[in-house]
Amino acid sequence: MKTKKIVLDAEEAELLSEIEAGEWREKPLDKQALSTYQNHAKYTKSLNEKRQTTIRFSVSDLAVLKAKSKELGIGYQNLIQALVHNYVKGDIKLEV
Repeated sequence: MKTKKIVLDAEEAELLSEIEAGEWREKPLDKQALSTYQNHAKYTKSLNEKRQTTIRFSVSDLAVLKAKSKELGIGYQNLIQALVHNYVKGDIKLEV
């Protein structure tokens, strides 16, 4: 089994050597760094929010979708959500 070689930048290498030597000490964040961290945390959390949307399907497509979701044992809305998510990640390719 091959192991991946991890490449560290200068800051990471310095931090690792301090930790390994037992010299690392936690430093409290200054107000600006704390504010920046909090803003990034809020933004990251907002990416996981869900928004309600409306989409129209043909009656026949919706019937087939509901039947397939029933076979899978999940709700059809969850199936749609999973399909969209996998498309956005690039796991599903669309052929038009």
